[in-house]
Amino acid sequence: MSIHKLEELSTSRLDALDRNRTAVILTVSPLEEHGPHLPLGVDAFTAQHFARALAERIVADRPGWQVVLVPPLYLGSFTFDHVGTVNVRQRVVRDMLVDYGTALARAGFRYILVANGHAGPGHLVALEEAARTVSRKLGVMMASFTGHLAWEFLRGRYLPRVEAALGRPLTDIERRAFAEDAHGGWWETSMMLLLRPDLVADGYQDLPPARYGLLDRLRPNYPLKNGGRGYVGHPAMGDPAFARASAQVLVEAALELVNGLLDGRLSPEKSRSPFFAIPVFRTNFWWVLAPVAAAGAVVAYWLLTLGP
Repeated sequence: MSIHKLEELSTSRLDALDRNRTAVILTVSPLEEHGPHLPLGVDAFTAQHFARALAERIVADRPGWQVVLVPPLYLGSFTFDHVGTVNVRQRVVRDMLVDYGTALARAGFRYILVANGHAGPGHLVALEEAARTVSRKLGVMMASFTGHLAWEFLRGRYLPRVEAALGRPLTDIERRAFAEDAHGGWWETSMMLLLRPDLVADGYQDLPPARYGLLDRLRPNYPLKNGGRGYVGHPAMGDPAFARASAQVLVEAALELVNGLLDGRLSPEKSRSPFFAIPVFRTNFWWVLAPVAAAGAVVAYWLLTLGP
């Protein structure tokens, strides 16, 4: 057997794995509302599916390699707040992943990958910060790459490959719907119809489109404001065939990144989301900003009271 569940291994069996030819995959996703028709675990179900599919591709493409799947961590920040959502502080998400990565690295594992099904910008950055911290402190390759994949996917970069996998071009209506999709809509409903159709509530076909502009999306909890039902996009278009084709493309794109990471041809920095470069999404932004603002206020007060 080349794919192992960490929780099923004994210490001796785990320790017997060749560290130079073993990849460990962590999955980290929150419990979060996804509209009236999808379960709270959408992100986790998706992340686990991709982790398993990626593991199968790694051992198929790399003879002699092993993959260890870590039990899913139900953690996530930058979520939509509603019944059932568990929003975990961004710093806690980062620190928990640092602890897991540190334990694995100290056990000698050199290749640690993070799979994730949640696209909240601060959540993605927390995972990427954790991976960078562990890599630097312990000299291993730990990378969180799913934020990069999600960004490229949502921007439509993979649509030609999805169309090839579908065996047909997307219609103009489908392309517009894809551009409006974000949360609990066409893609995530399709994924759940593929992975766990028993968990998709009847009546999803009758849900109307939920469209939001850029300014709307900047508001906290926007899909639940003003009568919103917690989804963004077109759940009624849910289609397992679309999920199967897009999942195939995403796994192939992930494998391209992972092979580059495992071979040392690709730096983990190249697999990060663009949000990593935006200070406001960093876990230490407000902690640093507060004392700086306080110091600025003191200086301003001193200058004003000093007088001419």
